[in-house]
Amino acid sequence: MRAARLIKMVLLLQSRPSMTAAELAAELEVSERTITRDALALSEAGVPVYADRGRAGGYRLIGGYRTRLTGLARGEAEALFLSGLPGALRDMGLEDAASAARLKVSAALLPSLRDAPDSAAQRFLLDAPGWYQEPETPELLPPIAEAVWDDRLVSARYRRGDAEVERELAPYGLVLKAGVWYLCARSGTAFRTYRVDRFAAVALAEERFERDGEFDLSAFWSERAAEFARSILRAEVVLRLTEAGARRLSYVTDRAAAEEALAAASTDDGGRLTATLRVENEEVAFSQLLTLGPEVEVLSPAPLRARFTAAAEGLTALYGPGPGRRGGQR
Repeated sequence: MRAARLIKMVLLLQSRPSMTAAELAAELEVSERTITRDALALSEAGVPVYADRGRAGGYRLIGGYRTRLTGLARGEAEALFLSGLPGALRDMGLEDAASAARLKVSAALLPSLRDAPDSAAQRFLLDAPGWYQEPETPELLPPIAEAVWDDRLVSARYRRGDAEVERELAPYGLVLKAGVWYLCARSGTAFRTYRVDRFAAVALAEERFERDGEFDLSAFWSERAAEFARSILRAEVVLRLTEAGARRLSYVTDRAAAEEALAAASTDDGGRLTATLRVENEEVAFSQLLTLGPEVEVLSPAPLRARFTAAAEGLTALYGPGPGRRGGQR
């Protein structure tokens, strides 16, 4: 424990011109008294740590000292490539490995480039979860992540509806989509996708599996995501759209379905488009298309058109002219 702390202290001092005892204590999560003892131990071991006295003093390395302790361990190197996903790293239990990797890289940079990590961090942030929801970390995510990194087979119980099924899985990769974690795994000879929050139990086996060199996580996820999007669009509605409605259609419905509908649409004499749109169901279509207001007219199916007629009549009764209303108010 102390050896790791001393190494980290050297790397911190190597990556910055100087640091106060308070700054080092905060980084290393120890007391300032411990920092004083560690600095003395490093000096006795031949590491030229110099202490500047006074209120503006601190610790620094002298003589252009450079440690060779910058080699990345495998876990640190892998975590480094996820360093733009701090929340995901924390959820998977890789935060410490990523921190060590970043520190080693910073220590190896030229002095003129040592502000690059902070500069980049102040200019780009990936916020994966969607709006209006509190992201929740699945309880079993850390052991699943461990299995993914170590290529370990797992025995799992997975909730499917009201029942639980048992699966022997080779976990290939994890995907964080709009705040929801998914596991891409091989079950038997087929690759499947599982929501991590639906696992009821996971046990890591001692046995490791051999990865399929042809498996591409990004391509697999893109293909399955497209299949899922197509599979839920089981109904069709016929619409008449204004130019403004056509422009906004892809923002309120499935983008691919909207583009497909508009590409095959016909134009009437008034410049409006008639298009057939694939939707999940009439309930979803009603809530989505209602946001377009008068820029869309539902032609069919008849029950959906009747719902829009009732909604229009309700809005007219609420906002239209009538007894007791003045300036749009009752």
